[in-house]
Amino acid sequence: MDMQRELERLMFFEHARVKAEATYVKNPLDTDNLTKWGGALLEISQFQNMPESKQLMLEAISKLGEALVIDPKKHDTLWYIGNAHTSYGLLTPDQTEAIHHFEKATHFFQKALEEQPENVAYQRSLELASKAPELHTEVHKHGLGQQPLGVVAGPSSTSAKTMKQKKNNDLTYDVLGWVILAAGVVAWISFAKS
Repeated sequence: MDMQRELERLMFFEHARVKAEATYVKNPLDTDNLTKWGGALLEISQFQNMPESKQLMLEAISKLGEALVIDPKKHDTLWYIGNAHTSYGLLTPDQTEAIHHFEKATHFFQKALEEQPENVAYQRSLELASKAPELHTEVHKHGLGQQPLGVVAGPSSTSAKTMKQKKNNDLTYDVLGWVILAAGVVAWISFAKS
């Protein structure tokens, strides 16, 4: 049943991406459309292996960046791009590069919160961004960057090592899942408004 829901979710966001792409051809200055496109790419990225996921995140950052050039105060776009940088940073093994993405995420979350100070999701995202470097260290210490997303590690010499790796993978997926879920909620709200 969960697999069916995930497939439907992937199809929904893929349809949203295709629709946004078509709308972009007609009106490349539509910031709502660029935001939807970036959000859809961010959602689709969680269904891919790590290199493809990171590429989709970069595409999302690009589309969201286009929207911000047109309207630099668009709070939902600022929030989405913050999520994209957080997700990308968590998947980046190099700590210096990851921290650079976390700093960008913090900047964008702060700007989103300045535009809409009462938004609890923006407040929470800003709080969590400060913990991202710690989480990155923990995740990569346990080997996230050593295998693609969605791939289970092969047999190990001890069951304790396998269980520890499974718990670490579960933590990674939980964290990434919450980040993507938050982005999905905002995407859904954006789609519902239009």
